[in-house]
Amino acid sequence: MNQHSEDTNPSNLSWQALLPREQRWHALGQRPVIAWFTGLSGAGKSSIANAVDDALLQAGRHAMVLDGDNLRHGLSSDLGFSALDRIENIRRAAETARLMAEAGLVVIVSLISPFRQERATARQIAGDVPFLEIFIDTSLQVCETRDPKGLYRRARGGEISNFTGISAPYEVPDQPDVIVQTEGCTVDQSAAALISKLLQTSSFD
Repeated sequence: MNQHSEDTNPSNLSWQALLPREQRWHALGQRPVIAWFTGLSGAGKSSIANAVDDALLQAGRHAMVLDGDNLRHGLSSDLGFSALDRIENIRRAAETARLMAEAGLVVIVSLISPFRQERATARQIAGDVPFLEIFIDTSLQVCETRDPKGLYRRARGGEISNFTGISAPYEVPDQPDVIVQTEGCTVDQSAAALISKLLQTSSFD
């Protein structure tokens, strides 16, 4: 057991040299971007993320969506929804997004990510990769009206604990890079401005 601990001690590890990342980026013909979507459940994050992903693909960009639900089926399947587990889930998503960005992808992260500090940590993990905090601004009332998964109804009924917006807090971004207001807009309308910005940010021009 002690030997295993010694082997995995960070002081015994070294960063392995990789191909220059700019070489990968030029091979793809684009710069990487991390677009971090945050907002309440039902705000429209996943729908808008998928629309943006599709539009980028059609424009010849290489992109990938990291969706919160999908991450919890695999990478974060061992985590619950306590504050500490949410923090760890965000850290894992941010580290994964950074690795994908190093490969040159436009990474679209769609997570409630309710805490300002953890979103700031995600930005720090991104390092010098362009990081856009995108607030999908939809009121709690509208999100509850949509309630595509019936989660708000169950949370109101006490079936789900630590549910963001009901029994757990959501901290609205102080200074997001982009605000997308979805009320009264279609998914395509909400995605339009983001597509333009991501195409510009990921361009070598």
